[in-house]
Amino acid sequence: MKISKREMAKMIDHTLLKAAATGEDIRQLCREAGDYGFATVCVNPCHVPLAGDMLAGTGIGVCAVIGFPLGATSSAAKAFEAAEAIRSGACEVDMVINIGALKSGGYDQVLQDIRAVVRAAEAADQAALVKVIIETCYLTDGEKVAACRLAGEAGAHFVKTSTGFGTGGATVEDIALMRKTVGPGMGVKASGGIKNARQALSMIEAGATRIGASAGMEIIAEIAD
Repeated sequence: MKISKREMAKMIDHTLLKAAATGEDIRQLCREAGDYGFATVCVNPCHVPLAGDMLAGTGIGVCAVIGFPLGATSSAAKAFEAAEAIRSGACEVDMVINIGALKSGGYDQVLQDIRAVVRAAEAADQAALVKVIIETCYLTDGEKVAACRLAGEAGAHFVKTSTGFGTGGATVEDIALMRKTVGPGMGVKASGGIKNARQALSMIEAGATRIGASAGMEIIAEIAD
């Protein structure tokens, strides 16, 4: 697969979600995003205002994670967190589903959980994209399909494989299954354990339209000019 450095950069959410990330760490993340032209920086909600200030006018977005990393907070809490992140400058939010509810067969609960965040994003002054993290490492293939269908029914814009904090990350097989399930009209984000260009390209070939990675610079460095 042939892709330019610039094209690859525009598919990467440059990510820093470590609990101990400092303000200077976030500033460096944003400087790197500006230098490389990444799609967004993906940060915890407390860092959204700083990242938004750093990236103002650059065309690079700020993505905030919601209900992260367990997905076990209430729907109301997720909706509030999303609304606050968007108000603070996020243009995309990556929410974690209620994994336990999905595995218990509580599909309506999962649907309403996602829908609460979608509605919060739609109600914001600047509407934001919603990506739904289904945490594939904990799910059967049937549950992955169900989660993707629920995300689409709820009006989300993307489905995403992983938080990076579970027992596994993105796989080519999961990306292919997710793409097959959601069809061509919805985004698919591969995240978790993507460390090099070979892995990133394999995810894109399988159907990913966005890559979440802390190794964005290393990935770009391996792409031929």
